[in-house]
Amino acid sequence: MAKKPTTEAVDIRHYDVIRAPHITEKSTLLSEHNAVVFKVAGDASKPEIKAAVEALFNRKVASVNTLVTKGKTKRWKGQAYQRSDEKKAIVTLAPGQDPIDVTSGI
Repeated sequence: MAKKPTTEAVDIRHYDVIRAPHITEKSTLLSEHNAVVFKVAGDASKPEIKAAVEALFNRKVASVNTLVTKGKTKRWKGQAYQRSDEKKAIVTLAPGQDPIDVTSGI
């Protein structure tokens, strides 16, 4: 029989899944539609993201949409380098839920 993960391991994974809020003009406009944008781990799935947001912020999540922005190739002092890929999650909260204030710490 497989052991169930302990709540401590799950709590630690929640902090690993949600890396940071993604604050831009477009994400600020999304907050009017009860949505928040987060930078998330590259291997995080939608159910993991939903569970992490519900556990960390005590809000009910209606849906999660994810997108991966591929890293650009840039040049600095004539040397080429590759920016890292970035995964973002657009989390829509259920109707009637208070918005998440991303400017305050967890």
